Amino acid sequence: MTNDMTNDYVISKAVEVLLGGGIIIYPTDTAFGIGCLLDKPDAVDRLFTIRRRPLSQAAPVLVSSKEMALEYLSDTPDIVRLLMDKYWPGALTIVSQCQQEKACSPVRGGGTTIGVRMPNHSTALLVIERCGVPILGPSANFHGNPTPFIKKDLDPELIKLVDLVLPGECLNHNVSTVVDCTGQNLSIIRQGAVIIDFQHLGHE
Repeated sequence: MTNDMTNDYVISKAVEVLLGGGIIIYPTDTAFGIGCLLDKPDAVDRLFTIRRRPLSQAAPVLVSSKEMALEYLSDTPDIVRLLMDKYWPGALTIVSQCQQEKACSPVRGGGTTIGVRMPNHSTALLVIERCGVPILGPSANFHGNPTPFIKKDLDPELIKLVDLVLPGECLNHNVSTVVDCTGQNLSIIRQGAVIIDFQHLGHE
């Protein structure tokens, strides 16, 4: 079996698992993520339970395009589109107001916003694109434990609880930068791999 065929099989298997309401661990450009489809509330609940993540702590959402992200956001300011154009695909998570009926409460942390990101990793992008729906993208670790940047750092106990682990490597070995776009001024919630050039965005 060629490498391309192997990759295609892996992607197809991941899509099958996700569409069936399953949970996968997968590589991204930043760290290994653990995910399910955004539109599968039972899978979302299971993911939070598996990770031991508080329901009040929102989970990032990964998309395969700017257009897919905008389908889930509401009252989107121009700066959100500017950030997407400049830094996507890449390690920037953008927090903005969302269409709440399209994202169940745990994804929003019980609030009105979601954090969206388009990863710069072919495996993750292909899986999301073929599913046609965003997937959750928290790091693949139990809540409070170290972020896994290489496969050997994945917790064997967590691996037992998911339905599929995809092969591959993470590229940056750094978390994404998280920027809040809900206020009058941008604010950095977490500084990660991306350094935002506020001056050239017109938001000093």
